[in-house]
Amino acid sequence: MKKVYIKAINYYLPEQILTNDQIAERFPEWSAEKVAMKVGITERHLSASDETATDMAYNAAEKLFAENPVEREQIDFVLLCSQSVDYKLPSSSCLLQNRLDLPKKCGAFDFNLGCSGYEYGLAIAKGLIVGGIAKNILLLTAETYTKYIHPEDKGNQTIFGDAATATLISTDGFAEIGEFVLGTDGSGAKNLIVSTGGLRNPEKNGKQSIDENGNMKWDDNLFMDGGAVFNFTSDVVPPMVEELLAKESLSQDDVDLWIFHQANKYMINYLRKLMMIDKDKFYIFMEKVGNTVSSTVPIAIAEARKENRLHGKVLLAGFGVGLSWGATIIKCK
Repeated sequence: MKKVYIKAINYYLPEQILTNDQIAERFPEWSAEKVAMKVGITERHLSASDETATDMAYNAAEKLFAENPVEREQIDFVLLCSQSVDYKLPSSSCLLQNRLDLPKKCGAFDFNLGCSGYEYGLAIAKGLIVGGIAKNILLLTAETYTKYIHPEDKGNQTIFGDAATATLISTDGFAEIGEFVLGTDGSGAKNLIVSTGGLRNPEKNGKQSIDENGNMKWDDNLFMDGGAVFNFTSDVVPPMVEELLAKESLSQDDVDLWIFHQANKYMINYLRKLMMIDKDKFYIFMEKVGNTVSSTVPIAIAEARKENRLHGKVLLAGFGVGLSWGATIIKCK
């Protein structure tokens, strides 16, 4: 079987920043320190009013091309993971092929996934290369979740930030992509959802309510049942990791670095303790960027690489909206 690698990686953050102090000004019952302690985030980046996920993906890709010896004409496939695309049709990946001046022989499609999206993207890219369909794949992740959040939703405002990433996947590189474990439980879809705007409920209805757990819910905005998502994560992540390690014939001690989806500091530290993962091997990078959905893991990879912490076997795991989960191990040089 052909070996498949991550060859280059970069990311883009929009200019506007929302700090904990600014959140505390809007919601005096919360202090900046309380927010930082609760979620492990002190600031997050917000896309401009006229800035879309496609704009951010373009900027991330341009950074990758500028900072790495990557030739545009060698790209033969573009994958875009986003739940905040420009249009219902056409695919934003088609717009990006043109905007990035990539070859017209380049394949392109969007896929709609959230917090597990990067792992799914790596799996798709590996399949395309192993199948002989492509050789150099540009995997883009981009979200503007902050545009979905109600102004009075202080909980989600503290957590989410906007970002985009670009990863070149090829037949050589600095990290070989290993086996995968992927899963889905659509029965939990209602626990992390924007209820209106799609063809099921196309018109905004302005409705707001309080769910059975006391959470405020706006139909036209992002809703997350934090308790249900936390329970889901606790249930699926440990067995997912156990299955992946078995596929790779590894023990937990064989993993040199763990990079989980950066949901919030409390949740992933809970998982770390539940799974008895060594704190020194557990990478966290969210304080200045927040939960950037499908971009959290690639941003963490890029930062860990800068810090010279990306070596040996690195386990990547994503989990969230869908409900969906995925994990892989990359073997770094």
